[in-house]
Amino acid sequence: MDLEKKDPKKNQINIELSEEIAEGVYANLAMIAHSNSEFVIDFIRLMPGVPKAKVKARIVVTPEHAKRLLYALKDNIEKYEESFGAIKKNDDVPKFPINFGGTVGEA
Repeated sequence: MDLEKKDPKKNQINIELSEEIAEGVYANLAMIAHSNSEFVIDFIRLMPGVPKAKVKARIVVTPEHAKRLLYALKDNIEKYEESFGAIKKNDDVPKFPINFGGTVGEA
């Protein structure tokens, strides 16, 4: 019986990170939508006194990758809390000043 030795380098992915992307983008709100074939995650920045909140990045993933992201976030949050303590969860909606996002519209 011939057992193949697995080459760990075979499963490695070479990932390139440009300077621009490495800087990151600040977002303080995320909105998620989905269809039967994809999840769309919009990362949004709300700023005081600015009339519009801007989508700073949109990521589209398959349902399988969305679930992998969920598990990866869970794992990283657990590791963070082991190192730095529990993240406090506030069930209240964030309280922004009335003019935080500019004029208030009607639905």
